[in-house]
Amino acid sequence: MLWSAHLEGRQSTELDLRFTILHTNDEHSHLIPIPAVNDHPEYRNLAGGGVARLAGAIETVRIEKSQTDEPVLLFSAGDILGGPAFGWLPLKEGLAPELNLFQEMGYDAITIGNHEFDYGSDIYARYLSDAGYPASAEQTVILGTNVRPPQDHPLSDRGIKNHFVKELDNGLRIGIFGLIGNDAISKTAEPGPVLFDDPFESAKKAVAELQEQDVDMIISVNHSGVAEDRQLAELLPEIDIIVGGHTHTALFGPIYVGDTIIVQAGNYMQYLGRLELSYNREIDEVSILNEENGNTFLIPIDSTINENENVSEEVNRYTEILNDWLRDFTDGGVKNIRETIAYSNFPVYRNEIQRESAIGNFVTDAMKYSAEKVLDHPIDIAVQANGAIRSDIEPGTEVWNQGEITFYDMMMAFGLGSGDDGTPGYPVVSFYLTEQEVRNALEVSILLSELMGDNYFLQFSGLNMIYNPDRAVLFTVPFVGTPIPSSRSVLRAELVSGEEVTPIRKDSDQLFHVVTDYYIAGFLPMVGERLPNLAITLRDENGRAISLDEAIIMDGNQQLKVWTGVLNYVQSFGKNEDGIPIIPARYEAPEGRLTIAYTLPLWVWPVAVLLLVALIIFLIMRKRR
Repeated sequence: MLWSAHLEGRQSTELDLRFTILHTNDEHSHLIPIPAVNDHPEYRNLAGGGVARLAGAIETVRIEKSQTDEPVLLFSAGDILGGPAFGWLPLKEGLAPELNLFQEMGYDAITIGNHEFDYGSDIYARYLSDAGYPASAEQTVILGTNVRPPQDHPLSDRGIKNHFVKELDNGLRIGIFGLIGNDAISKTAEPGPVLFDDPFESAKKAVAELQEQDVDMIISVNHSGVAEDRQLAELLPEIDIIVGGHTHTALFGPIYVGDTIIVQAGNYMQYLGRLELSYNREIDEVSILNEENGNTFLIPIDSTINENENVSEEVNRYTEILNDWLRDFTDGGVKNIRETIAYSNFPVYRNEIQRESAIGNFVTDAMKYSAEKVLDHPIDIAVQANGAIRSDIEPGTEVWNQGEITFYDMMMAFGLGSGDDGTPGYPVVSFYLTEQEVRNALEVSILLSELMGDNYFLQFSGLNMIYNPDRAVLFTVPFVGTPIPSSRSVLRAELVSGEEVTPIRKDSDQLFHVVTDYYIAGFLPMVGERLPNLAITLRDENGRAISLDEAIIMDGNQQLKVWTGVLNYVQSFGKNEDGIPIIPARYEAPEGRLTIAYTLPLWVWPVAVLLLVALIIFLIMRKRR
């Protein structure tokens, strides 16, 4: 199928079937505008997003298009769950806030993303049931073209579809399928027994089956990211439009790969994607009409948009439920998600990718502090991964909210996951590693972040490191592309306790006390299964191997969570005249805990030795002559 940027002067005919695609992705349970500190009904409101505003924007477009009887499709490319405090509500039986609101807004289809499995496949199955599935699939389809739950798993009975055909009122037949991509699959926290087929092979099969159903167009709604969407478009030019997600990319104009159109709308409902189209059956051509109509491809969801009243009332209802639960979690310490819990005259940033960050220092210091308080025992090292740090901490910048940080905004960064106790947040775990294993963990952090991206880079408290990321991979095996790790990227590592700095030695079995979160602790030992020279075993203080569940820190009869540890740490800070804790200035920028030092590549040394050997041989042979 051909596409054009506009009708190019061609006379519109009855064969030109116009329609509009509206789309969002990576909404991540952000029901209210963010940062919440800037969301105010009377003062200048700089907060973006919010599901009630989004509903208002969708309603406005639908009313506009109804004037010309133009159909409107509405898609989400996945990750509707996970992240902020509202993302905790699916843990409560009977609640499916995001999906219920998306049904209210009239979404045609939602693709399954990796964060749908943050609480495990059983909870996700219950969540779909609470939203009325499988019956609700008649209204809003859940797409999982390459998602394969076992036949005896409850997810297999929730009406998840490989693909479907949508016939619009103008007679246009559109085939629709939705993939979770390879990178998203690799970042799926707790899929349990659910398997994922190869997305590209699944797409081939879906396209072939949809073509057999005599469709005019094929749309793929993917949680894959721009790079994989490009690959898919190159592999399957039969796909006309790819509505993307996963990489949180705000595409202010489509990407064109051959005749395939790729769009994506950022994240957190900060934008509503709008793609206005015309399809001509006679010449089998899709035309993009946004420019002709004077409309942008992304609609900012800001305070200029009128909220949908029904959706707003539902958000208020869910907010009250969340506030009640929050009061229970904190024993009344925090009563409202919008409550100011800290003050700062600077934001706490994630900074550069694959580097030390101010917020990484903040959260690891918090984990170290809170674990020591609960265990009444010193902690040597605290660890957290960049992938578990979901946002910066942003204080208010207006006159009326200067320096204020709300509970909601701070916990946007640290609220992922849950424990087996059914409450929000990954538990903090405590265990011991040998000095060599600590160095192994450092090598793993550098290697995986170089090969698989920033999510795998580790932040530390109680440890300094000098490293060269260029030395993580010794070489890549030709033809097969397999990287061979060097285990030589860490140039120097030191244990830091106050003013005392101690080198971390290789080949030492001295034990260090380490804390991290449950997810990271479960991941690190798995690396040793593939790379035995980087093996890591969780131990107790006597060196005995322990299970991950044995490592969970209990605070009384409750699990210590990362977010509660952060809250406890914040409460330890000095306070202003209003009794609000003040974030220390040390978190305004990275401190130099992790330092890059570029050195000669490792391959230089063997080459130099070979050259030296060759020179010696040459000189010997010459002398003999």
